[in-house]
Amino acid sequence: MYACDGLSVGPICRRLNGEVHALTSTYYRGTKVTAILGDITKQDTDAIVNPANSKLIMGGGVAGAIKRAGGPEIEREAIIKAPIPIGEAVETAAGRLSAKYVIHSPTMTSPAMQTSLTAVRKATMAALRLASKLHLGTLAMPGMGTGVGGVSPSAAADVMIREIKRFIDEGTELSEIRLACVDRNLLEAFDRAISTLLAR
Repeated sequence: MYACDGLSVGPICRRLNGEVHALTSTYYRGTKVTAILGDITKQDTDAIVNPANSKLIMGGGVAGAIKRAGGPEIEREAIIKAPIPIGEAVETAAGRLSAKYVIHSPTMTSPAMQTSLTAVRKATMAALRLASKLHLGTLAMPGMGTGVGGVSPSAAADVMIREIKRFIDEGTELSEIRLACVDRNLLEAFDRAISTLLAR
């Protein structure tokens, strides 16, 4: 473990958009799996994931941040495709964001609900499979269910990395899956999960 800008996480430190970020990165079967301390809305990947509700209303949390940064047209397009169940995902254009798409994958049925590890697992895989269907090369995901959903960072990271591993094992065109962490606790949780489950 190395210190990076006050954080004792990850083996690498680098500058992204002029700022120092803690970074954990490994290759698993040719796909780069990276965890960074950063804003999901600022990722330059082909798509970013919104841990949505089934109604696709973009109110608070990650969804609200995506709407504020990318514009209300993202929500307008999403709502046309609603409702969708947990375990399915839809894409929209990404408005003003650097990404081409926003992939909306519900972790809860209604806004501001508590969620579960089962929902996190299903939402993670649904987002990955839609990225594959869209033939994307890079994808950024937040900590699914770790905000208002109430799932602990360590539990969410473990489930998400297990699903990412299972997805890669099935075969994928994705060259990078980037995990954008809102805080130190989530970054450390992904660091541990990546080191334990992928770096073998």
